[in-house]
This record gives sequence, C-alpha cells and structure tokens, in this order.
Amino acid sequence: MTTISLRHARVRYGPLEALHGVTVAAAGPGLTVLLGRNGSGRTTALRALAGTVRLSAGVVVWDGVDVTRMPAHERARRGLCLVPERQAVFGSLTVRENLELASRSYGIALDAYPPLEPLLARRAGTLSGGEQRMLALSRALLARASVVLVDEPAQGMSPPVAARTYELLSGLDACVVVAEQRLPPGLRGRAAVVHELRRGAVVFSGEAGEYESRAARRSASRPSA
Repeated sequence: MTTISLRHARVRYGPLEALHGVTVAAAGPGLTVLLGRNGSGRTTALRALAGTVRLSAGVVVWDGVDVTRMPAHERARRGLCLVPERQAVFGSLTVRENLELASRSYGIALDAYPPLEPLLARRAGTLSGGEQRMLALSRALLARASVVLVDEPAQGMSPPVAARTYELLSGLDACVVVAEQRLPPGLRGRAAVVHELRRGAVVFSGEAGEYESRAARRSASRPSA
C-alpha cells in the first residue's frame, strides 16, 4: 500500500497564508478528493504534496518517509505524477509526441480516450480544453506512477467523458488524489475519501458517502424561500 500525507502543513504566498496547519492523508490503491471552492487551499495542498510549493511549516510524508525537502523533480523520478489544472501538456508538440514522452507504447491511452486517435498529428496547443485534458490524463495513465495527483481532472469534458475519467482514475493501481470544487457525480457510489477545505483549513474528513449524507442533511435543514 502507498500512502502520502500532509501533516500540520502551512504554506505562505508572501504575506498571505494559504494553508493553516492542514493535515490530510491519502492511501492507495484508492481515490482521495481534496474538495473546496476557489481560495479554499485545495490546489495548494495538492501542489504541496507534489513539491511544487514549499511548506513554511509541517511535513510531507510518503510511505513513512519525510520528503518535505525532496524537490519536485525527484518526487516525480520516484513515482509521483502531477497533472496541474493549466499547462498540463506541451502545446508545441503533437498529441503523438506528448504521449511518447510518457511511453513509446501508448495504446492504452487511446483505448482510454478513443477521440485522441484521429488527433495524433495535431499540435496539442490547438486542441480544445476537454481534448487537452484527455491528453494530460492519458500521459498520467501511461506514467504507471505510484502516486497520481490531478487538479480538476474532468475540466472541460462532456459528462460521459468525465464519468469515464473517474472510472479510469478509480481503477488505477496507485494512490490517486484529485482536487475538485464539488464532489463529482462519477464518484457517487464509489469508495473514496474526502477532505473538504475552507479558507485553508480542513473542515471535514471522511468517506464520500458520509460527505454526501452530511451535505443532504444541511440542505434539508435550510429554510425554504
């Protein structure tokens, strides 16, 4: 089993503290969701796990080892794959070249996302947002990483492709952590752990089903207009 966690993590951007002593944990194979609105700290927490932002306090622990001072490229070399929300593909390269950077044998990527096959000769920068997202996720599938971190995996995708994306992520033999604004419909009924963040702090940690029940109770208790 692979595990990765933030423990009492603080991150500062100049005078602004984006994470206030956040503790979240993820284990794999399995899916963990960092949930929250813009400004909640979900993306910062994901980047802290990847090593692309530095902690001002706290630690990152990967399989029981403190990797807080390990640079992002070294984490990647050891089996961590980050798919950021933006600039997740090489726009000047073709779709085929992007896939070949991950693996010379990329058939499983085309099986996962068949719409990419007729686009192999196209430059990635000319693709739609949803197509670029499929390409970015395909590279993550090919990486065979032990930890996969994805910021808004289904952004720009149609509902069927988004559901397919979460099916693929849930089936990976990896510790998968995604950052999302809302609990994706594709996760309903699946085993997943949710950490909800608000204003840089964790306000809920538990199973996705528990989160949904809690949200439904809150909704039912609100007075009608």
